Amino acid sequence: MPALKPTEFYGTITWLGRVMNREAALESVSVTELHAGFDGPEGEAHGGLTRPSCSRVLGLYKRDTEIRNTRQFSVLSAEELAQIAARMGLDSLDPALVGASMVISGIPDFSRLPPSSRLQAEGGATLVVDMENRPCTLPARPIETRHEGFGRAFKPAAAGRRGITAWVEAEGVLRVGARVRLHIPDQRAWANLSQARRD
Repeated sequence: MPALKPTEFYGTITWLGRVMNREAALESVSVTELHAGFDGPEGEAHGGLTRPSCSRVLGLYKRDTEIRNTRQFSVLSAEELAQIAARMGLDSLDPALVGASMVISGIPDFSRLPPSSRLQAEGGATLVVDMENRPCTLPARPIETRHEGFGRAFKPAAAGRRGITAWVEAEGVLRVGARVRLHIPDQRAWANLSQARRD
């Protein structure tokens, strides 16, 4: 019996980007297609089968411990990105400024997708949702360069709307305009989740 349930929630890829050198700049470069390999998006600074651990997993590892890279992609919702811009007082926010790999429209409550959900694009390229991406201060500088006085507004405006991190389960090409189907784990929520979060 399949453990992943195909849903009738479909999205459309509206934007793709690649961070070329994250040491130099977080800002991504817009592209019309990306090859998603097992080591992540081709030519992407966040790619690789492993990565040094960061603040997201400090409860598990010392910083810079080599771990499996489940943060190959940074995927945002077009609708939530518009909400972030509005909360910042901007008409719109270029996803390149926040280092996005992909923007998808049409899937509701996107940043809270269940971990281990799959996003399968036409052609078969499939991403596994790792977890909600937490907003950080790194986008402040590129945003400030484009929208003076607005850089610091990003982190609070993006809380709960920063999208998800994901890794490649099945290789393929992702294209702007392609449709993406959401598959979710066919299991109930853990009964002790509320208690664990209180501890």
